[in-house]
Amino acid sequence: MSFHSMWAELLPVGRSSASGGYRRFAWTDADADCRAWFAGQARSRGLAYEVDRNGNQWAWLGDPAEGNAVVTGSHLDSVPDGGAFDGPLGVVSAFAALDELRGRDARFTRPFGIVNFGDEEGARFGLACVGSRLTAGQLTREQAHRLTDGDGVTLPRAMEAAGYDPDTIGVDPERLARIGAFVELHVEQGRALDLSGDRVGIASAIWPHGRWRFDFRGEANHAGTTRLADRHDPMLSYAETVLAARREAEVAGAVATFGKIAVEPNGVNAIPSLVRGWLDSRAEDQTSLDTVVGGIEKAARRYADAHGVDLDIVRESFTPVVEFDHALRDELARILGTDTGLTVPVLGTGAGHDAGILSGSIPTAMLFVRNPTGVSHSPAESASEDDCVAGVLALADVLEGLACR
Repeated sequence: MSFHSMWAELLPVGRSSASGGYRRFAWTDADADCRAWFAGQARSRGLAYEVDRNGNQWAWLGDPAEGNAVVTGSHLDSVPDGGAFDGPLGVVSAFAALDELRGRDARFTRPFGIVNFGDEEGARFGLACVGSRLTAGQLTREQAHRLTDGDGVTLPRAMEAAGYDPDTIGVDPERLARIGAFVELHVEQGRALDLSGDRVGIASAIWPHGRWRFDFRGEANHAGTTRLADRHDPMLSYAETVLAARREAEVAGAVATFGKIAVEPNGVNAIPSLVRGWLDSRAEDQTSLDTVVGGIEKAARRYADAHGVDLDIVRESFTPVVEFDHALRDELARILGTDTGLTVPVLGTGAGHDAGILSGSIPTAMLFVRNPTGVSHSPAESASEDDCVAGVLALADVLEGLACR
């Protein structure tokens, strides 16, 4: 099956007719359909198929118990109303690259695997990369069992409803010991390749990044009868903090985004009693990130004091800078630059990935495919067919260089 036919087959799954975006959330019907698609692709190629204790799907050529396997893949879930390429491009390209290598009569000298990591986006339970975090021991079973979605459904209940056993989840050192190298292909979430004119790039590092929850607690009151001078309105403090985040990020050359908000009592004619906002911030290095978040926190407390509002700040997640394995990264550059003659730039990224989570346990690397608009996590996310094919060929070249020689 060609890249184009696989892409067309997967494209309708979990797509909203209203927004055109995707709602492939963990342990939902759309997720089950994606998983069924993966299993079907694996079996149609004669690959050994399995689901691990954390719900991640694997397809194997050769015996992974031999160790030193070369693995590629990504994820199939999405953010709310996300784009088609973020995640699925890496999985579809993995199967297409295998087909390309078989067409070349390439002979594998190492075990080869394709993986679909579960719940990478964290759209349902609020924590990114759940499947890979559990596998690598960066999330404990106890912590995972406490994860809850917006409807109050816990992760264990969701897994059980989907036919999986949540009591088995946890660190999986035996599985990690099988893998000698993991290479993840991903659509670029930015415009660096578009600006340079290159179709494919290699990742150097993932910026340090985290999520912080800001709880501004004020006093609910009548919007029509309460004098402005008598109000303790947390929305004002929150709004000023959003603007402060933009200023701090601009000064530091970083990014800072308040993209999610919850308001109580959430009435048109009511002054809020609580405004809860979530900050996502990322920077090229730890010092810059600390400066940005510290500046935002300082401004938020100043605005809260000015309006008579209480403020609690909770860091909900954090990932330090991830330097991809230098030897593996350099080998990718050699294969693509020397063996194929491609110009392949090396660039950093502010987005987190399963490859970043696994980098502390096994050698990992990433390939990026050009995104002409730089738009991601949106229905407008795109990549041309020619660039997608270029990504498949680059991935096939890399896999041939790593696993077939």
